[in-house]
Amino acid sequence: MNKITELSSYLELGSHVADIVEHTLTLPEPKLILPTGSTPLSLYKELVNRQLDWSTTTTYNLDEYVDNTIQDQSYRYFMMENLFKHTNMNDDNIYFPGDTAVWPDLSYGTEVDLCLLGIGGNGHIAFNEPGSSFDSETRMVDLTEETIKDNSRFFPTIDDVPTQAVTMGLKPIMSSKKIVLIANGKHKLNILNIAMNGEQTESVPASILQSHKNVEIYYCD
Repeated sequence: MNKITELSSYLELGSHVADIVEHTLTLPEPKLILPTGSTPLSLYKELVNRQLDWSTTTTYNLDEYVDNTIQDQSYRYFMMENLFKHTNMNDDNIYFPGDTAVWPDLSYGTEVDLCLLGIGGNGHIAFNEPGSSFDSETRMVDLTEETIKDNSRFFPTIDDVPTQAVTMGLKPIMSSKKIVLIANGKHKLNILNIAMNGEQTESVPASILQSHKNVEIYYCD
C-alpha cells in the first residue's frame, strides 16, 4: 500500500515538491522528467522564485501533442512560459517526445534522477491511457474522449484539442530512480486511491507505480 500524503493547500503542494526538485538539482548533471497541466503550476512558480541553478540539468517532458495548430497550447510553449525561460537552462538539454530521431535512442535506466507525474481522472499518467501496456515505450497515441474533454478547458473549443500525442511510455517512466506523483482537487482522490491501493492493472495505468521502490504521492484538495 502506498501512502498518500495530504498537504494543506495548493501552494504548500508546490513548495513541498519544489524542495524535492531543489535537492535533485544539487546532484552532478541531474536529469528530470517533467509534466504539464494545471497541477504543476504552483511548483513551477515556486521553482522560478527560488532562482536555482539549472545549468547542468537535462529535462525530458512526458508528452507533446501531434499536429497542434494552436502553438501557444503546445506543451513546449507551456514549459517555456512557466519554467524554462525563467531559468539558466541550456536549451540543448531540453527534450520533448517526438522532437528528433534521438528521442527513441535516449537511454533512461538509472540515468533519470527524478520523475514528476500528474494523474488523469481515468488513471492515465502522461498520455498512457487505460489499456496501455506496462511495457510500453515512447510512442504516438490516440487520446480518449475523456482526456480530450478534460483538456478542452485549455483550448477555445473542444474541436481545437488535438486527438493524438507522443507520450513517454510506462517502461521508461518506471526506470526513474525516484517518482513523485502530485494531484490537486477532491475529484482526484478516488482515482489516487484506486491506483495506489487497488488492483494493479493496465486498465488503471498509474497502478504500475505500486511496483516502484521509490514513489512519493502528494495530494491537496
